[in-house]
Amino acid sequence: MKCETYDFEAEKPYRYVVIFSRYQNQLLLSRHRERSTWETQGGHIEQGETPLEAARRELWEESGAKEFSLELVCGYYAEDESSGAHGAVFAACIRELGPLPPSEMAETALFRELPENLTYPGITPVLWRQVKDRVFPEEK
Repeated sequence: MKCETYDFEAEKPYRYVVIFSRYQNQLLLSRHRERSTWETQGGHIEQGETPLEAARRELWEESGAKEFSLELVCGYYAEDESSGAHGAVFAACIRELGPLPPSEMAETALFRELPENLTYPGITPVLWRQVKDRVFPEEK
């Protein structure tokens, strides 16, 4: 898996959003119903959505976040042996969580640092370094 970050460029064909969420001074991650691993909130950008609109939707769908702020951090490109795509990385500061909406996510949990059992171990740590450096420097 190859993953590179870069300054966000609006003209890139972004397909995904990734959101690193802070709640109660910890990292909020989600667990998919079909996996035992942890992941950030995020997913595909739908037809007609901007990356920001997709980030707002995915954050609510996968965490139940009701009140939050979002900050665009960077763009990224990830590829494996079969395909690659551009994505946009956001940082969220969640002020209020509601119940987890019915979705593919089974639960959320708070972490002081990234856990070992990540769904995307070749991507998430690379993106987290950018978020830590730019938005959450106290996490270094």
